[in-house]
Amino acid sequence: MKLICTQENFKKAIYNCERAVAKRNTLPILNNILFETEKGGLKLSATNLEIGISSQIGAKIEKEGKITVPARLISGLSNNLLNGDNLIIESDGDVLKIENKTNKTVIKGISAGDFPLIPFRKGDYLLELDGIEFKKAITKVLVAVAVNEARQELTGINIKLKAEGLFFAATDSFRLAEYEIKLKEKDINKEVYLPFIEKNESIIIPANTLIEFNRMIAEEDNFRVKIAVEDGQIFFEMDGIRLVSRLIEGKYPQYEYIMPKEYKTRIVGEKKFFQHAFKTAGLFSSGGSNEITLKIDAEAKAAFVYASGAETGENSTELKFDITGESQEVVFNVKYLLDGINIAATEQVAILLNSESTPVAIQEIDEKSGEVLNNFVYIAMPIKN
Repeated sequence: MKLICTQENFKKAIYNCERAVAKRNTLPILNNILFETEKGGLKLSATNLEIGISSQIGAKIEKEGKITVPARLISGLSNNLLNGDNLIIESDGDVLKIENKTNKTVIKGISAGDFPLIPFRKGDYLLELDGIEFKKAITKVLVAVAVNEARQELTGINIKLKAEGLFFAATDSFRLAEYEIKLKEKDINKEVYLPFIEKNESIIIPANTLIEFNRMIAEEDNFRVKIAVEDGQIFFEMDGIRLVSRLIEGKYPQYEYIMPKEYKTRIVGEKKFFQHAFKTAGLFSSGGSNEITLKIDAEAKAAFVYASGAETGENSTELKFDITGESQEVVFNVKYLLDGINIAATEQVAILLNSESTPVAIQEIDEKSGEVLNNFVYIAMPIKN
């Protein structure tokens, strides 16, 4: 193999692939990144047998070939090369040579013949979505994913597949987040997607897979992501990058039943003031449950955030916000409440309540109309005293 490519593209491809490399394993080949020429370019691939990532970049190919090299070494090298110069990359047996105007490197590799095959889709894509919108959906719900693997299905993000939209959801049993992407005609491969959703109501994607997906997407990127599902695996393709991952088997909880249809009390205010009040109260919360109290006085048109501890003292913040409905007093784990406030993208948010023992919702507020936005909801369970 011999080729010439830009240093910028090379560095980006290494960055995209390296996180798929297994951290601890008994197979040395899984510590490596595969380099191979393909379709007039250079393709880099890595896998930990749970997730596989391939990234293709343009290159001037002088000789075809392939080789694998340690991800740690090639990543360190790409991060330390000075930007600007083209790279000359050449393999000689089980050795990879990389050269630019000022640097020559020789890396000992392993034969590409031992590298595991990364699955490739057989059929057509189901969907082709806006990349930034897809990233937003993942970001909105990741905070509620369970970290305890006792219930494997809760360590993933559930996506309900509907003709009119996709509903992303995550829960760890203490809180729940749901975000909806409304589907346009151009987003759907109707011949494949509509028959697919007749047999498959939802899929569960491992959270780690979607964390890696999000890491590869910059906010300023403008592209569409293609999605296919086959044989218990999900395939993503975007801007020269391919990612494949297993899906989580099992049935996701029917969380819709815990989501209230209406609320007796609503408080609307600026996100930054909610954050300030909850963070400050959290400093004084007692016990491992991080308890704070949210008291809403409907007559006084005020909300009070309060916390106390035997060893810390006490703290109270008054919030003069827009309040409709009944007076309420609810005890929360402050972390769960703050997570929902922090993920809101609007300057104003709404907290909606029914009682001291029922789920409480956090939703975003449309900046122009002042209406509650229904495409995202974060629900936290109160602490029942």
